[in-house]
Amino acid sequence: LRTSRWQPVTRLCLFRHTFPQELGERKRNKYFLRLQSGGSRLDSWLDGRSKRRVSWRSSHNGSVKMCVTMLFRSRFLFLLAVAALLAVLSLSLQFLHLIPATQSKEDGMVAKARKRILVDLYTAPPRLDPIYEAYRYCNVPNKTDHGLEGHAPPDYKLLSVHVMIRHGDRYPLYAIPKTKPPPIDCTLVPNRKPSHRLLENFIKHKNIASACQLDGPLNNIALLPSHAVCEMGELTQIGVVQHLLNGEHLHETYIKKHKLLPDNWTTKQLYVESTGKSRTLQSGLALLYSLLPKFDWGKIHIRYQWSTIFCSNNCDCPMRNHYLEEEQRRQYNLRVKNSLLEQTYIDMAKIVGIPTRRLRAANPIDSLLCHFCHNVSFPCTENGCINLNHFKVIKAHQLEDERDRQMKKLYYKYALLATHPILNQTVTRMQRIAQGKRDEIFTLYSAHDVTVAPLLSALGIPDASFPRFGARIIFEIWKNVKDQKHNFIRILYNGNDVTFQTSFCSGQKAHSKQLLCPFENFLNFVRKDMFAVFNSTNYYDACHRRVF
Repeated sequence: LRTSRWQPVTRLCLFRHTFPQELGERKRNKYFLRLQSGGSRLDSWLDGRSKRRVSWRSSHNGSVKMCVTMLFRSRFLFLLAVAALLAVLSLSLQFLHLIPATQSKEDGMVAKARKRILVDLYTAPPRLDPIYEAYRYCNVPNKTDHGLEGHAPPDYKLLSVHVMIRHGDRYPLYAIPKTKPPPIDCTLVPNRKPSHRLLENFIKHKNIASACQLDGPLNNIALLPSHAVCEMGELTQIGVVQHLLNGEHLHETYIKKHKLLPDNWTTKQLYVESTGKSRTLQSGLALLYSLLPKFDWGKIHIRYQWSTIFCSNNCDCPMRNHYLEEEQRRQYNLRVKNSLLEQTYIDMAKIVGIPTRRLRAANPIDSLLCHFCHNVSFPCTENGCINLNHFKVIKAHQLEDERDRQMKKLYYKYALLATHPILNQTVTRMQRIAQGKRDEIFTLYSAHDVTVAPLLSALGIPDASFPRFGARIIFEIWKNVKDQKHNFIRILYNGNDVTFQTSFCSGQKAHSKQLLCPFENFLNFVRKDMFAVFNSTNYYDACHRRVF
């Protein structure tokens, strides 16, 4: 064995192991001092020592153990450092996704996923496509649009259904100045697409529609759209077909499957309410025609609702108006921050030949949506044409406005106060039916987007899109046949079950064995919980107490 001069500890160990006991203490100290000073005599001595055999004595066992311990301790520290380095390297590779989370086996099967040490980083949700959302808003009629209405676990019985609809497709309410209006024919022609198998008979029933009972101003409204050149806001044939399809779908579920209304239904079993616009009245009639068994005009009584938020006799609410003004101010502030939107309005105003302020006041998106939904070219002038890019910018701003509205919560406070009257009427009617009364078991409110949108917001449904043409929101009341004491509620929006997205049922499914939401949750929400955000306990106090 040979040692180098930079290993004094190892050389000391070898010295103590191999120095013969026969040499005196004086010689050993002499060699030891030379060893420490780095002398080279130990090397020559070891060469000579290797030529003769020296037996190991038991008296040196303690020295051997000490040296071995020191060597292994240094090796352990080295291995520990290597292991720590490999661990850091492995974590770095996983973080950079250089090591796959799942490994594929040779036979194509996916191996068991390794447990992730680091959670996935948050990524922003994908931005909505303005063109796709515009198509959804148009709601072009098709036969594949179904829903989950009337679906419930076994041993549950349907007691009552309450429906609120937005009117169908309509002609624009605003016109872009100095441009030709979209050429849309609002007469009903069964052979023109889109159509419905019941459209021809629905048109024929107009001759006996005089037997229908209409309240107040509704008597002065035409029961069917009939203008060859549509008037402002008039229902189109697409709008009629949208609600014929809605009624047909609900007929299959509620009438055929659940027998909610018998063939000999009476006027008392049906409650219908509509605003004083032709598009809402005609949409409601189209839905009822395809829904009711053995349609009879003489049994239909439609009440007039003067308010677009259906507040009836409870419309005096100063704080509701206050929050609406705050919401409008939020919309204005968001719009002026959008430089791309402002430049788009400037470009469109140059094409049309009017001031930008006048174009903005004309709400051009309303007219452009009609062109888009009916596949009509956008308006053109001698200065050029409004194109799809202009449309996309304005529609994208609408989507951004919806996201900002949900975040700021001003519209939510307005919605709570705006929708309480209609929700309170609905709860009262549901309570009567739960007590065994069979009056008004099917309720229909034919309304507008400004009616449906605040209702969705007040219910606390975060993912609900802006109401499209022909949108529907439905409240179903169910009873468990085995438990007669409790009733349950389902809420559906455009055929999707959104019950457990509402603020009063969002935690129910995770903490209860019940498959449906208890009706008591909805009752407490309408009668009490709606006013908590205003630090009030009732509707009147929330409407008249100013919150600073």
